[in-house]
Amino acid sequence: MQTESLALGYLAIPDGGGPGLVLIHDVWGLSDHQRDFARRFAADGFLTLAIDLYRPLGHPRVSDPGPFMRELSDPDVLRTVQSGVDLVRSRPELRGKVGIVGFCMGGTYALFSGAMVNGISAIAPFYGVLSHRHGLYYSEQGLDPLKKPREPVRAAADLRVPMLACFGAEDQFIPLSDVKELEQTVAGKPDVEIHVYPGAGHAFANDTRPQMYRPEAARDAYAKAVTFLRRHLEAPR
Repeated sequence: MQTESLALGYLAIPDGGGPGLVLIHDVWGLSDHQRDFARRFAADGFLTLAIDLYRPLGHPRVSDPGPFMRELSDPDVLRTVQSGVDLVRSRPELRGKVGIVGFCMGGTYALFSGAMVNGISAIAPFYGVLSHRHGLYYSEQGLDPLKKPREPVRAAADLRVPMLACFGAEDQFIPLSDVKELEQTVAGKPDVEIHVYPGAGHAFANDTRPQMYRPEAARDAYAKAVTFLRRHLEAPR
């Protein structure tokens, strides 16, 4: 495996190349934890770009996730994601198609990407926030429609690619009613899997946060994602 630090993020390249992934970080930005995930996916054969969404913003310091996320422009973020997909598609090491995986806020943008980003063939969001009506995106004053033109769960109605989505049953930011709404929204679409892990909360796959990490759920969700992404992204032999 080789790694490269690029303007758009951190690229992990498997020996011999492989199908492509853009990995979207959580609200805290491109961290060592996200780079570690990029290397894990590369070890499993994926050419993985852990994208830096905050580079165009001058790497702002995030102290309170909710207000910060509410002020992010979804269209601008998705343009950055599109740039990441275009970069991965241009790499000579690419062998197959390109997908997107994201965690927390990155899971939300992975879901949006499945409806709005070109050149991808599958998405795997991990516990992406789904609603503007409560939780981190809720504001009594309402959201700027230019920055937040669509609610994530409603954007899923336009999902264009296969999706595997993983949630924790005890997630304080994503009630099971939101997950049920997602299931109803994507009902009938081909190649969609939604998994909910009992006893797991938000960020259950983050092994740098012991209070949140649930090893069994994390291992199962990661294994399911790898199998799913291989199925949809690997080049025919």
